[in-house]
Amino acid sequence: MQNRYMVIIMDKKETLDAKGLMCPMPIVKLAKKMKEMKVGEVLELIADDVGSKEDVPAWCKRTGNELVSQKEEGGAFFFYIKKVQ
Repeated sequence: MQNRYMVIIMDKKETLDAKGLMCPMPIVKLAKKMKEMKVGEVLELIADDVGSKEDVPAWCKRTGNELVSQKEEGGAFFFYIKKVQ
C-alpha cells in the first residue's frame, strides 16, 4: 500500500483544502476544481466534515471519476481523486 500511496502523491497536481466547510460545500468545491483539471490528473481533497466519508465516494461513483485512495489522519479525511472524464 505504501508504494501505491507514493505513486498517488507523485501524480497529485492540486490540493483542495475543504477543512471547516460543511455539507454540501466540500462537494461543491470538489466539482468546481475537477472541472478545471485535465483527464488523468489527481486531486488531493482534505476535509474534516464527517459526511465527506460517504459523500466523496458517492460523488466519484456518480460522476465516473476514480477515488484512488482515502485515509483519515488527525481528524481530517484525505481523498485522492483521479479525473477520468
